[in-house]
Amino acid sequence: MADAEDQALPIPEFGSLLRLDPYLQPYEKDLRRRFSLFQKQLLLLEEAEGGFDQFTRSYNSFGEQRQPDGTLVFKEWAPGAEALFLTGDFNGWDKFSHPYTHMDFGKWELHLPPNKDGTSPVCHGSQLKVVVHTKDGERLYRISPWAKYVTQQRDSVVYDWVHWDPPSPYVLKHPRPKKPRSLRIYESHVGIASPEGRIASYSNFTANVLPRIKDLGYNCIQLMAIMEHAYYASFGYQITSFFAASSRYGTPDELKELIDVAHSMGIVVLLDMVHSHASKNTEDGLNRFDGSDSCFFHGGSRGEHSLWDSRLFNYSSWEVLRFLLSNLRWWMEEYRFDGFRFDGVTSMLYHHHGIGSGFSGDYSEYFGLQVDEDSLVYLMLANHILHSLYEDCITIAEDVSGMPALCRPVTEGGCGFDYRLAMAVPDKWIQILKEYKDEDWNMGDIIYTLTNRRYGESCIAYAESHDQALVGDKTLAFWLMDKDMYTNMSAMVPMNPVIDRGIQLHKMIRLITHSLGGEGYLNFMGNEFGHPEWLDFPRQGNNESYHYARRQFNLVDMDHLRYQQLYAFDRDMNRTEDKYGWLSAPPAFVSAKHEGDKVIVFERANVLFIFNFHPSNSYSGYRVGVGAPGKYTIKLDSDAVQYGGHGRLDHSTEFFTEPLPFNERSYSMQVYIPCRTAIVLANEEIDYCY
Repeated sequence: MADAEDQALPIPEFGSLLRLDPYLQPYEKDLRRRFSLFQKQLLLLEEAEGGFDQFTRSYNSFGEQRQPDGTLVFKEWAPGAEALFLTGDFNGWDKFSHPYTHMDFGKWELHLPPNKDGTSPVCHGSQLKVVVHTKDGERLYRISPWAKYVTQQRDSVVYDWVHWDPPSPYVLKHPRPKKPRSLRIYESHVGIASPEGRIASYSNFTANVLPRIKDLGYNCIQLMAIMEHAYYASFGYQITSFFAASSRYGTPDELKELIDVAHSMGIVVLLDMVHSHASKNTEDGLNRFDGSDSCFFHGGSRGEHSLWDSRLFNYSSWEVLRFLLSNLRWWMEEYRFDGFRFDGVTSMLYHHHGIGSGFSGDYSEYFGLQVDEDSLVYLMLANHILHSLYEDCITIAEDVSGMPALCRPVTEGGCGFDYRLAMAVPDKWIQILKEYKDEDWNMGDIIYTLTNRRYGESCIAYAESHDQALVGDKTLAFWLMDKDMYTNMSAMVPMNPVIDRGIQLHKMIRLITHSLGGEGYLNFMGNEFGHPEWLDFPRQGNNESYHYARRQFNLVDMDHLRYQQLYAFDRDMNRTEDKYGWLSAPPAFVSAKHEGDKVIVFERANVLFIFNFHPSNSYSGYRVGVGAPGKYTIKLDSDAVQYGGHGRLDHSTEFFTEPLPFNERSYSMQVYIPCRTAIVLANEEIDYCY
């Protein structure tokens, strides 16, 4: 009998993947098996549900649904329950008056007819609970997993399910922008987006933060901590209600307005999507919804994440697939998000969840029994469905393992993501700042880290994200300038050596990451101007203080502080990229990485980048190679006075190439490059419209 793996379906465009990476040839059977499992799920969806379009709209049938005649239908999946009842304000919290009817396959349904006057039997804004009677005789009070809105009373630790059916819901006005060719992401958290020591609102973000993001030149916002999470300090990564937008920032309509206004500015909005695990909360979470250890999760130890203290989904379950895939569709349809950054993908891909795995890059680490093919197939399904339904949808994977083909199309045998996060880059910058003197920085090591990515799989580069801002770590600005930021950031007096070094390197690190490190760029809110403090959410350990759970945008508005100079550089860096398009261009050609001079030179998108990291040596008549002849002029200069530099370069200077080959380039020219300076030059004889 032929081996089952030999009968696996052929991958339609597998040849394209092999041309990119011939080393995947020995793993063709593994890739074909994964693709066959994916195709099998698509076929089952077609046979059992009429296709994925209908299946992923299950939020229109589960949870609470208002019918045209005013009837409310409540539907749940609770296979381990003995009986279900609905209670709430509408029935005086009677625990037994409104039983659900037991349907096939563990489903339960309840119909509430409209009142005699035609009004809804459950008022908008009133509270509800599902009463679950278990087979062990327990009576549990639960929130519907499909709840669209949950709130927390002032003195309560538990969230309540609230019936959300406003008489005049917000109507989205603006179409989604087209997918940007160059993705410049502003990673944001609504709750900390204010200088005030409190939880900020959706409306505050719309009015006060969106204009800053637009001014800075970012064309994409990644919103964190939107899916409801009972514990604020979890940074939104311990989800309790997957279909509910967090009420601590305001109403669903106010979030819709935020996204709508962003779209009017030409900014796409991504949701930080947490499908890798769920909170262990029972009363206001998914855990033990029907009283059993499993339901949405694996039972036993397989359903527990030992480091995160959370529950792990059973991606092989039909109803879990319905829940998660419909969850993606809900956020795309109801709120008009433009895509997702999938959190914890490494944990999903492997049975070991990445715990204790260093990932050397050996391909055997990515195939075999350690791979969780149920969750991998779920990710393939998610990407296939999203990209089939929404042409401009953007998906980003947070994966540290380097799984091959993660960002290649499913039709090639890949997982279908558009981008992966270049997670090694921020770690490298922190290591350099912690362990090496400036004169010992290794140019080759920097280049290797910034360019070491899988060819043909797009990466989002970032010098730092929210991880580095959290208490216990330090931002780049804090590593560079530390306590001097509190006393020496005035632009009214000369910079001391610490501030001078910090400001110059802060700009250079960001620019070289932006221009060399990937096909997209990400910045965490506030870091663009060197936010002076760490991020720490209110918790017992800090006496529930909001002092560090904020972003001090007011510092940028003070003309006498140097934060404004860092902000201006970040803005002009993005605007320069917007003009020349290096993020959407092929990888750079690095022509120089001189260890003694501490100089790096490379070209990308016909733009020339020159970095002099030397702490004291400036170079006159420094020869650099270029691929295209012509006249070059300065387009961005980190040493410009408006960016906190020393103004040592004359921007009216024109640099003419010579037919003198240098560093593997056909032409070359001589430049002046001051110490701790980065410059971007463009060829005036090239049309840069991209």
